[in-house]
Amino acid sequence: MNTHGFGTNILVLDGKNWDRWSALMKSLFGAQECFEVVMDGYDELVANPTDAQRNAFKENRKKDCKALFYIQQNCDTQHFEKIAKCRKSKEAWDILESYHEGGAKVKKVKLQAYRRQYESMVMEENQKVSDNFSKVLALVHQMQNCGETITDEMVVEKVMRSLTPGFDYVVVAIEYSKDTSTMKIEELQSALEAHEITVLSRD
Repeated sequence: MNTHGFGTNILVLDGKNWDRWSALMKSLFGAQECFEVVMDGYDELVANPTDAQRNAFKENRKKDCKALFYIQQNCDTQHFEKIAKCRKSKEAWDILESYHEGGAKVKKVKLQAYRRQYESMVMEENQKVSDNFSKVLALVHQMQNCGETITDEMVVEKVMRSLTPGFDYVVVAIEYSKDTSTMKIEELQSALEAHEITVLSRD
């Protein structure tokens, strides 16, 4: 347990959970104030440095060591071997990211496939609202990891278009009473789940 009150063993990267693992690790890096060091790296110490430059380098190196430790600590054996020789957190992160997300061409192909899934996705009959949202948001997250920009407004509109006919009048009511351009995803989900509960209680 660290000084911020939470364990640093948050999730072990096992080859099947990169999206979740990378999101959790980024949150950990942010909480430990070393996110920029992992994502952008840091400058080496220049010749004849000033005291300020020396202190900045020392602080960045400390953050980098901390971040590298977190990455190593939360990898299984197979992934650890890929980064065992890394001396900086950015180097280790880039290797893992490249291994799981591939290069630009691979991302582009994946994104095209995800877009087709996203466009054709509809809510199934008897599917719960929460399950439908989980399915949509999981796909949105995968698209965002491939560089796609998707706003809350886009997700709200997609969900409302993909609902079963049983939600038609609820959608009309929401569009009439709410500004869907500023509506939060959680707000829409709560409204739809409230309708779902009402219908189920009547049945």
